[in-house]
Amino acid sequence: MIKRFFVLSGLCMFLGLSAQKTHTIVKGDTPYNISKKYGISLDELYKLNPAVKDGKFSIGDVVTVKSGDSSQKSPSVSSSVQTGKIILQPKQTVYGITKQYRISETDLRKLNPDLDSHMKIGDEITLPLDSIKKYGGSQAVIATKPAETPTESAPASNSKSKMDSGNERSASSNTHSGQDEYATYTVEQGDTVFSIVNKFGVTIDELIALNPDLAKGLKAGMVLKIRKLDAAYIKKNGDALSVVLMLPFGYNTGQTQYRAMATDFLTGAKLAIERNAAGGQKLDIKIVDSGNEDSFKSSLSQINPNNTDLIIGPFFKSNVIDLLDFTKTQKIPVVAPFANSPELYNYSNLIIVEANDQTYADKIAEEVKSVYSDQKIYILTDSKKDNANYLKSGLEKNIKNAQVNIVTSASDIQLDQNMMTGQSAPVIAILASDNDAVGEAFSSKVIALSKEVMGVKAFSMYSVPSFEKKVDELSQASLVYLMDRKINTDGNFEKEVLAAYKAKYCKVPGRYAVIGFDVVNDMLMRENKKGEIFKQINKVQTQLATKFEFVKSKSNGAYVNTGFRVIRLVP
Repeated sequence: MIKRFFVLSGLCMFLGLSAQKTHTIVKGDTPYNISKKYGISLDELYKLNPAVKDGKFSIGDVVTVKSGDSSQKSPSVSSSVQTGKIILQPKQTVYGITKQYRISETDLRKLNPDLDSHMKIGDEITLPLDSIKKYGGSQAVIATKPAETPTESAPASNSKSKMDSGNERSASSNTHSGQDEYATYTVEQGDTVFSIVNKFGVTIDELIALNPDLAKGLKAGMVLKIRKLDAAYIKKNGDALSVVLMLPFGYNTGQTQYRAMATDFLTGAKLAIERNAAGGQKLDIKIVDSGNEDSFKSSLSQINPNNTDLIIGPFFKSNVIDLLDFTKTQKIPVVAPFANSPELYNYSNLIIVEANDQTYADKIAEEVKSVYSDQKIYILTDSKKDNANYLKSGLEKNIKNAQVNIVTSASDIQLDQNMMTGQSAPVIAILASDNDAVGEAFSSKVIALSKEVMGVKAFSMYSVPSFEKKVDELSQASLVYLMDRKINTDGNFEKEVLAAYKAKYCKVPGRYAVIGFDVVNDMLMRENKKGEIFKQINKVQTQLATKFEFVKSKSNGAYVNTGFRVIRLVP
């Protein structure tokens, strides 16, 4: 069964946007998409329109979207200001750049009209030269002509993106419009040509052929081409992004076991589609009933790979592989919402949403190392010991002389004894199971040990129900645990989405509705003006509940999400 519908923007396109001061509310407008459209933050919109913040927001109302007040805290960029460029580093975000360089987001976007499609590691960002020299530290400075203010603002980036910035450099994809594209590397202090060719597995001749300027010597800050990348994927259906959702309704086969999950997922997906369409994105959406694992292949006949830009689904690993084989010639971006297996890592056009257990284990090992002080370490697991064994190996590798014990019963977690005083000594307890009963026993044991002696530390790879029920008691052990999804109910974006969902469906979103919204909204937000998804795949974005931080599983391999939420309980 195919359900097909087209979603086009109901908003008018405005020219000369930078000269506009007001916006008239039309159907589908929200504070969020208005702020996004005009390149201002929600806080700026609320300051300019206090009534909007109070919920007074009706069709036909006129709101101010740009202030004429020249006394704002962030000075504006005049046309005579000399500018320079910085090279974007890993984890730098729009928010981080505005804070570091003391520039408003509006002015940043005036200097960089295509900002959202130029936020990849190694890209050049234009800034006032004085600001770069004053606040840029070691970042490269390239002097350019005085700033020219364009007449159209680019859409704002996701206000919920990660807000930290890092200093590390790495190989990355760099965009050169109309030319071949390359993986690039920014030279660091201490690098040599020999160390670089060894790092990336290329020959000196290959490196010099791509970088003739190396003949003049290697300098810190140089951006080197490492190897040519495959041609970029560009959308095929004119202005509209053609998206297929493959959901296991089971209408064709009469099987209903996954229908509720698929329906719930679709409610969240539809909300994301409508929000992005209302913001001006042109979309052609097609819904395909993917049936169950056995009947899946017959649903592939409903997809035209030569006229499809993005496929979200199917849910099951075997079906994902079937779809990837079906689309291998076109290299269409395929998003797997739930499947995550090493078997999938060889497909370069695959985007895997679910973070794997090893990612969680690595993070917990890092957290434990930061507080370790010769304590005995216990890892509580169930009958499946793979995660516990992997975690133990990581701890023993990174912590010298660590005493790590794997146990299958919470009662086996015991306080240590100080050999000098004979008194009880605290331990570190780690939960490596997502079983609710095991988690309940873990919580009770940690609470009991914390009452006996101070300094017990608790960690968990997963969230279990008892953690929410026993927050006060577990905070005494400074419990740190990871969650793949958690809604920040105090956030403006989250409040807005939850309210919109409730208004549309008269209920709060369930687990799969949240996943449907997050996955679809994240992918649609990554489309640039050419319809490319992968060009912005390195952007860290947080949606309603899910953090998306994609990394390559290996060279020419799948993109795997490594994002998660870290929850810390403080005494």
